Formats: sequence, structure tokens, C-alpha cells
Amino acid sequence: MENKKKSYTYHPQYGIVVMCTDEQNQIDTFNRLKELNLGLKLKVVTV
Repeated sequence: MENKKKSYTYHPQYGIVVMCTDEQNQIDTFNRLKELNLGLKLKVVTV
């Protein structure tokens, strides 16, 4: 049985993490950034 590896090209991505005090602060911060209409690709995460 052959072991074939899939080819993958790594492309770096750059981002900024904003630490929020709680869930409500996260929601408010996300909404404020979204309202600025800067064309940002926003993602909400919990760590």
C-alpha cells in the first residue's frame, strides 16, 4: 500500500486578537468594528 501525501502550500495569514472582559464586551466590540465599515474580515472566537 502506497503512502501518498497530499500537496499543501502554506500561505501565511495575519490577524489581531482583541481581548474582551466578557461576552457582552465581545458582542459590543464586534458590532462597533462591524459598524465602521472598514472592510475587515471579522471572526468571533472564544479561547
